[in-house]
Amino acid sequence: MISPETRAQIRRYFYVEHWKVGTIASELGVHPDAVRNAIESERFHSSKPLGVSVVDPYIEFVRHTLDRHPRLRATRIYQMIRDRGYSGSVVQLRRTVARLRPQFREPFLRLHTFPGEQSQVDWAHFGHVMVGRAKRALSCFVMTLSYSRALYLEFFFDQTLENFLRGHVHAFEYWSGQPRVILYDNLKSAVLERRGNQIQFHPRLIELSAHYHFAPRPCQVRAGNQKGRVERAIRYVRDSFWAGRTFTTLAECNRQALLWRDQVAHQRRWPGGDDRTVADVFVEEQSRLLPPALHAFSTDRIETVRSRKTIYVRFDLNDYSIPPEAVGRQLTLVASDVTRTDSRRLLRDRAACTHLRSPPTRARSRASGGGAQDQTQSIPLHTRRPIRASRAGE
Repeated sequence: MISPETRAQIRRYFYVEHWKVGTIASELGVHPDAVRNAIESERFHSSKPLGVSVVDPYIEFVRHTLDRHPRLRATRIYQMIRDRGYSGSVVQLRRTVARLRPQFREPFLRLHTFPGEQSQVDWAHFGHVMVGRAKRALSCFVMTLSYSRALYLEFFFDQTLENFLRGHVHAFEYWSGQPRVILYDNLKSAVLERRGNQIQFHPRLIELSAHYHFAPRPCQVRAGNQKGRVERAIRYVRDSFWAGRTFTTLAECNRQALLWRDQVAHQRRWPGGDDRTVADVFVEEQSRLLPPALHAFSTDRIETVRSRKTIYVRFDLNDYSIPPEAVGRQLTLVASDVTRTDSRRLLRDRAACTHLRSPPTRARSRASGGGAQDQTQSIPLHTRRPIRASRAGE
């Protein structure tokens, strides 16, 4: 940038002495562009007059149409004015529509909640991973407390109802309590049917809320701002935790996720405005949560199965063996994540057999004895006779 004195001297040489630009630049040791900027030479270049656009005769029609229908697509307007004689391209029309379309920005209010009052829940999809020869979708259950922003996250191989409920139970156990209200959007795991403002929650979710005394609340359709806390939390998980990490098993993925939560996510500054961390505010909020339940809610997946000819029953793309005397009889299959100690208790409760649960594979696999080999984590799978069926056979 040249000094004001140099700029004044350039203008005197040009306008009074009528020196050329190159002469002035050589005399003062400045770049010719600096001379042109000082004398404002661009104003001497007359711009080429703009030609009449083929869209110009239809501008008033397009503006009036957009005033009545602000979200109308340019392709639809193109069809409308083409019927009225427009001969230009849709590209030209798109430029005009982008310039004339009314811009509306919906204002939002900042959400304020009391400690222990609300949490927000959502699933997040994290692509696919290979488990043996099977390609599995990896999903993350995320729950965040709206006041402190404390997180609970857990990765699963699907978004089934049992994993949805299991994520709640594990979050409540970690927090040693639960909020009074939990906010959901239109998750298939939570909402069976929605007609306007009428919501039908899944019966198992209603059972869970009755067990832990919280109130499930739905968001409005296409209103992501109403659960912005969990949406931002998922984005934070993607950017801060997920990017650049590698895992060998699902258990290792969850171990690293919980370690990241305690060492990174909960140590960040609390967005509430002071110098406390999320962990500090969570300690305050934890005392305001509802007291924990006396016992955990059962998240077992219970199905009725029957093997008509073979000694195998089909569950989750795998075959599991049953005793020969159980063939042809109706059985109750209970799939859970309990330990082998619980398995022994089930054996005393007329359990027909017990297997380790295996992940679904593309190829047909059979579990016998200890069950099929699990490449991710061992989850017990119990197959037992219902009390009524057992008594009927006695």
